[in-house]
Amino acid sequence: MDIEYKGANCLTISTKKTTVTIDPKLSNVGLKDQAAKNSVVLATQADFLFAGDDAVVIDRPGEYEVRDVSITGVSAERMIDHDKSQQSTIYRMTVGDVTFAVVGHVAAPLTEEQLEALGVVDVAIVPVGGSGYTLDAHQAVAVVRQIDPKVVIPTHYADKAVKYEVPQMELEPFVKELGAPQHEKTPRWKVKGALPEILTLVEFERTA
Repeated sequence: MDIEYKGANCLTISTKKTTVTIDPKLSNVGLKDQAAKNSVVLATQADFLFAGDDAVVIDRPGEYEVRDVSITGVSAERMIDHDKSQQSTIYRMTVGDVTFAVVGHVAAPLTEEQLEALGVVDVAIVPVGGSGYTLDAHQAVAVVRQIDPKVVIPTHYADKAVKYEVPQMELEPFVKELGAPQHEKTPRWKVKGALPEILTLVEFERTA
């Protein structure tokens, strides 16, 4: 399994059978939209959705089995929610032997019902940029503690190439407050065999 970070909330998770693209609409922040042909597209909210040819789109709560991927979508209140009819979706996603939590721009802390739906998680994907738009460093660390994963992938932090609607905080405050014993930096994270035994932060070099 290969994981790459494309900017904002967007990651691609690729296996021999399929590619999952999370929050692929990036043209609204000055980057290229990301959705490979025949991919599974996961959108934490409607305005982050972009689908390539023959994509399978999942953009709401529910239970889904797509190719070799098992997905549960859990309803959540947005961090910014002027229209209460517009909700976000947290996802539990199992790819092979690895279970992910995809958090998105949600209100914190997570509820007991949300945590129960997520269950045991190996990898948490959590935005950290704050500024009232998404989780800030402190809120993101608190959510990570709630989920208790083995690996944390931070997203949606300051990047000179990304034109965020609301300026985002640097990654460093999150890194410091999390204090993960292990910190990896990579343009592509290959998941082979067992995951780390101690909490590991994986910081990506953006590849889009």
